[in-house]
Amino acid sequence: MVSGPSGAGKGTVIGLVRKALPNVVTSVSATTRAPRPGELDGLHYRFLSTADFRRAVAEGNFLEWVDYGGNLYGTLRADVEDKLAQGYDVVLEIELQGARVIRQTMPAATLIFVAPPSVDELARRLHGRATDTPKAIARRLEIAKAELAAEHEFDEVIVNDEPERAAAEVVAIMARRRTRETRHKGD
Repeated sequence: MVSGPSGAGKGTVIGLVRKALPNVVTSVSATTRAPRPGELDGLHYRFLSTADFRRAVAEGNFLEWVDYGGNLYGTLRADVEDKLAQGYDVVLEIELQGARVIRQTMPAATLIFVAPPSVDELARRLHGRATDTPKAIARRLEIAKAELAAEHEFDEVIVNDEPERAAAEVVAIMARRRTRETRHKGD
């Protein structure tokens, strides 16, 4: 499970990890926010109406879900369970609130926090994306400050100052975890 502030580069790092480890898949999160230019339903997110999202919550279809920046985001339980049953390593890209829920519901999960090199660099990245209004960026930066203060809640913290290096750290963490799991199965 990978978390960190919006603009920290979680998606970029995860993409590089997936290139390095073909057995790694990502869960496509559901959201009520509108698609950004170029985003496709089912590939980048599962775009749901608020009513459909809330119905899925009521039916217990999410491993975790949060209200983040005025939109709902969540991880569909069936997606993750199906991929795990097929033998894949599943990486979730989720926000701090969701990570806290995953810590409770899946205690064996490894929680990795991807941090930006600095708040100034984070602001530069968010502005550079040109996908949000100045008001939305200000809101994301305020949320980011609280998220950065919670990095101690994670098993691992990686500073994403260079995506290839950060991805290599995630690959190493996954290899260590797999080695521990293999040893425990032999006990």
